[in-house]
Amino acid sequence: MQRMIKILFLCHGNICRSPMAEFILKKMVRDAGCEDRFEIASAAVSREEIGNDIYPPARQKLREENVPFDRRRAHLVTEREMRESDLVVIMDSSNERWLHRLFGDRYDSKIRYLMDFAGERRDVSDPWYSGDFERTYQDVKTGCRALLDRLG
Repeated sequence: MQRMIKILFLCHGNICRSPMAEFILKKMVRDAGCEDRFEIASAAVSREEIGNDIYPPARQKLREENVPFDRRRAHLVTEREMRESDLVVIMDSSNERWLHRLFGDRYDSKIRYLMDFAGERRDVSDPWYSGDFERTYQDVKTGCRALLDRLG
């Protein structure tokens, strides 16, 4: 039996980008018939949005794109999640700095920027600030598709 690949998406508050990535990738693996190969989750690197559900405009964008999602509560990434994840996917350089504050460099070998999978070394724009949920959705979808292609 093949071991599941544990993927953890992280963003600042766990209410926009990381839950979008979580549910987009879950849909992609379900559509590809390989959901039994992956465990996919998301968390925050800050405490600001702890307990909050996905931000309403992000939920709306997922609905528009027919990406199913569940009610959830944002939470701060834990040491256990970092330790048990095979791959920790971040959205921007600020996420990386926050992770270093929380855990030092213990998990550097697991951390990757989402857009790196698509061959682009850049941040995924935070729609909380930009208001551009379409751009964020397209970036996240592109990054998740490339990630899934890379993992086979």
